[in-house]
Order: sequence, then C-alpha cells, then structure tokens
Amino acid sequence: MEVLRVEHLSKRFGALTALRDVNLRLEPGEVLGLIGDNGAGKSTLIKILCGFHRPDSGRLFVHGDEVSLRDVDHARSIGIDTVYQDLALINELSVYHNMFLNREKVRWPLLHNRLMRRLAKQHLDEMGVNIPDVTVEVAKLSGGQRQAIAVARSVYSDARILLLDEPLAAMGAKEGALILDLIHDLKSRGQVSIIIIAHNYAQILEVCDRVNVLQHGEITFDRLAAETSAQELTDLMVAEYRANRTARRPPP
Repeated sequence: MEVLRVEHLSKRFGALTALRDVNLRLEPGEVLGLIGDNGAGKSTLIKILCGFHRPDSGRLFVHGDEVSLRDVDHARSIGIDTVYQDLALINELSVYHNMFLNREKVRWPLLHNRLMRRLAKQHLDEMGVNIPDVTVEVAKLSGGQRQAIAVARSVYSDARILLLDEPLAAMGAKEGALILDLIHDLKSRGQVSIIIIAHNYAQILEVCDRVNVLQHGEITFDRLAAETSAQELTDLMVAEYRANRTARRPPP
C-alpha cells in the first residue's frame, strides 16, 4: 500500500493556477524526486502535502486513509514533516536545543538540558551525522551540517513521510555529499519515505528510486530513476523552456 497518494489535486491563487490536476504516489521506503521549472508548482504542492495550504479540489490519502489536512500540526501528527531551504533553525541556539525546538524536555521548572544533550548526540550518531559538539551554536556549523540537523530533527520527531524542499541548494560538493549520504542511510533503513525537490538531475538520479516531472500544474513524467537519465530530464526542461518562449513571442 502506498504511504501517500494524491488524486486530481488543484490549487488557484486568484487568477493564477498553480496546480491543475496533480496525481502522485509515494511507496513505502521510497525516495521520489520531484523536478520542474521555476513556477511549475513544486513548492505549492509541498505546502499542500504538509498542511500549509488547502487544495481547491482533489483527494489525499495517507497509508490508505483519506485525509483533509487542517494545518501543519495536523500533518505532523500523522507523520508528515517538511524541511525547507531556510531550515527553521535558530542560529543563536545550540544544536541540541534546535533538535528539541518546540518539543523541549522539562524537569520542572527547568529545561532538562542534560537529557536533551544526551539524546541529541545519540540520535545524530545513530543517523551518521557527525556533530562533535551538540552544545555549539547552529550558526557556527556548515550548511550541510545545518541541513542534516533539520532532517534529523524531523526523523527524530517520528516523521514517516519527509518532504525535502531543495536540500542541496547552494551547497558545495562536500556538503551536498553529506546530505546525499544521509538520505541514502534513511533509505537503507526503510523507515521513512521521502519526496525531494532538487534541480541537480545527477544528484536526483543518484539518490532517488523514481522521478516525477511537474509541468503546467500536472505530473507529466513518472519513471524509475534507473530508466531515465540526466540528459532526458534536461531535454524535457529545455523543450518546455522553448515552448514557453515561443508562446510569449509577439506575432510579427
């Protein structure tokens, strides 16, 4: 049974149609790559799946049960969490305080800092995230380390469906490799199903089981990663760009 299924999802913002007729599925333990040009509706789709936006029409099924997400907290309560580009980390707080943000352990009337430090270190080690000192401020870490902490926090909070919005953006090869390794590790455990938005097709194909392309508010391409290539995906995007440019060109 699919962990997530979307049927005929649509969303408008005034005169703008962001999503027209989206059909999507996510299998247990699968990593699904979602690609598309800027403005294709990828972020809108993610925001619907995490409860931030409500669709205008369509149906959403989680583990076979139809759901109508009320808000982000409702989505999290049924195991759907999102890691955005901005990560929602607080730079001035330590790694372990960020790991337990809004889920702090309390030994009344004080925070149970010792317990949170121990659990944060334990969980990061289990996930293979190398943070030698969990008391350091997040601002002092690399972009890859910060992204890894945000992902680990979601998994630690019992997310079973993880939505990653551009986790590799603006990262160098070394930092990107850290995140790809983390996704590979999560995939090998089979405990989390992941949808990942990215623009680097080589990285998508390296880590994903299947690839979807979102164009004109619809999923137009659904193929196993092993059955496509970066060149084919690039050709799809180039063809769309040329078609859009021709459509916008004024008549002679």
